[in-house]
Amino acid sequence: MKENVSKILLVDDEPDILSFLKYNLEKANFKVFEANNGVEGIEVAKKERPDLILLDVMMPKMDGMEVCSIIREEIKDYTPIIAFLTSRAEDYSQIAGFEAGADDYITKPIRPRLLVSRVEALLRRRYILDSKNPGSPKDVFLDRDRFLLMFKGNEIQLPKKEFELLELLLTKPGKVFTRDEILSVVWGNETIVGERTIDVHVRKLREKIGDDYIRTIKGVGYTYNE
Repeated sequence: MKENVSKILLVDDEPDILSFLKYNLEKANFKVFEANNGVEGIEVAKKERPDLILLDVMMPKMDGMEVCSIIREEIKDYTPIIAFLTSRAEDYSQIAGFEAGADDYITKPIRPRLLVSRVEALLRRRYILDSKNPGSPKDVFLDRDRFLLMFKGNEIQLPKKEFELLELLLTKPGKVFTRDEILSVVWGNETIVGERTIDVHVRKLREKIGDDYIRTIKGVGYTYNE
């Protein structure tokens, strides 16, 4: 495995889930740590300082909501956390997860490509907040806290979905994201949107930053052109 890869901590009490997640994330070149319960997860998080934590909700000893709150309180560095919602996929569980400090959630069963895309988007979100990050695309800076785009020195307020669409494209400038990938990551599998929804949001982004940055790949999807 190459050096300086992102570190991911998996916290789940189901061995099969841990094995599945670890396999797919290591295949995508992430360094993976595991914990079988919330208490162990907190200890590993403090020791390893992972770049991102994938956290199950329903676990013995301490549930994911409490674990999330403790990590946010005791590890002051900004660490994205995804709360996996199992049978508790109701709205109140999602809201509770966000209130506890989670940045995103994914419902089980988990699709490998969606998992990797969500992880990459969250990691990019973390690093792009640092204006000194040399990997940031030229002329572009995203402020997640305010859903604000800094483009060539100008502040542009973006609606949530436009922001998240641009944020996804920026995770890998030059990579072509398929329409299915974009819909899954930005709108989620449980949201029904019209066939032209992506096109409309891309058009609105182009009105704000120009036509040269987001390129259409006919029959496939879109890519960010540096």
